[in-house]
Amino acid sequence: MTDPDAPLRATLRRHKRFASLLLAAMAVLTLGSHFLAPGFATDLLRAAATAGLVGGLADWFAVTALFRHPLGLPIPHTAIIPAQRARLGRAFGSFIATHVITRTELEKALGTLDVSLILSRFLTDPGATRPAAETIAGLVPRLLGAIEDGRARRVATRLVPRLLGGPDAARVVGRALRQLVEGGRHNDMFSFIFKQVKVLLVERESALQAAIEERVREQGGRLIGWALGASVARRVLAQVNVELERMESDGSELRAAFDVWIRHEIDRIETEPGRAAEIGAALRRVLTHDTVKVWFWDVWSRMRLALETDAARPNGRTVALIEGALGNLGTVLADDAEARARVRRAALGVVGSLLPGAQAQLSDFIARIIDKWDERTLVDKIELRIGRDLQFVRVNGTLVGFIAGGVLFALTRLGFGSP
Repeated sequence: MTDPDAPLRATLRRHKRFASLLLAAMAVLTLGSHFLAPGFATDLLRAAATAGLVGGLADWFAVTALFRHPLGLPIPHTAIIPAQRARLGRAFGSFIATHVITRTELEKALGTLDVSLILSRFLTDPGATRPAAETIAGLVPRLLGAIEDGRARRVATRLVPRLLGGPDAARVVGRALRQLVEGGRHNDMFSFIFKQVKVLLVERESALQAAIEERVREQGGRLIGWALGASVARRVLAQVNVELERMESDGSELRAAFDVWIRHEIDRIETEPGRAAEIGAALRRVLTHDTVKVWFWDVWSRMRLALETDAARPNGRTVALIEGALGNLGTVLADDAEARARVRRAALGVVGSLLPGAQAQLSDFIARIIDKWDERTLVDKIELRIGRDLQFVRVNGTLVGFIAGGVLFALTRLGFGSP
């Protein structure tokens, strides 16, 4: 495999070689000065080279002691980085978490990125929203399964009647009924009820006729019942059907009375707190009835099965609905500056709420990673990144020692003369 750090290794080797050659040059000058003719220049060269050699050796020792034991000798306070690996990891993790990943820096980054614009472009791209919709649809079974969880089911059983059985829910019912009335749909319901009553009368005609005949016999005797019972029953049922036909017509008094009654009840629900509370309590009693609970969960099970089946189909209505919703959201973000501003504020709010916990987890994560590295890996990673600069420390120490040694020798000789 290709070493990703190969360029860094080559650079480090080159600078190490240069620093070592410079140190070797100081050693050669120091040794060679002893073979030169005595004099001021020779003494100056020897003093400068010796100081450069000492400075270079001292800095070599200091740089080497950061990463390993110099010459492999277990000298105290050397191999500092491997010895302090755990503390180094904690310190580095804490520094990154508290001084780099800060709210201010993240807000600047989010402002530069413009999350709302990126989200808008993503959502308006059909090639992106389709896979996203399929992914979200794939989560539907898991979400529905969470609702079926025993604890969630118990919470829903307790919570739904409270939410749908209060005065506010009754007012919602009132507003919904008013919409139906304003659209004339209550007349359709009225007609539906009468049609069902007529169908019931037709289905139960024989039983009703027999009941009427029995009642005639009870009141008029067997003879009258035998002679007139069937005729009376037929006339009663025929008159009932006539009356139902008359009441079902658009101009009937009963229909008008029903219209007045339902409008009055809607006004009471919307304006009288007591009436709204009564309706809410009635809804709550209905919703908490065992039969209604069984019916509700049976309907839910059927609906869940249908939803899961449809969500699994790439061309199902669930995927199409989610895809359309995502596309609409992208269009809104593209056209509505206020919506984009709300998204940015929401993103900042999420960052602000999650940041403290994320900082602590990031700090611990970095500390754990560094603590798991073996000494060789740790030294290698750090030295490759700062070793080049540390070699300049060696070079500077050698050159500064050489210059400082020469200057000090010259000043001493000029001030005090030859020894």
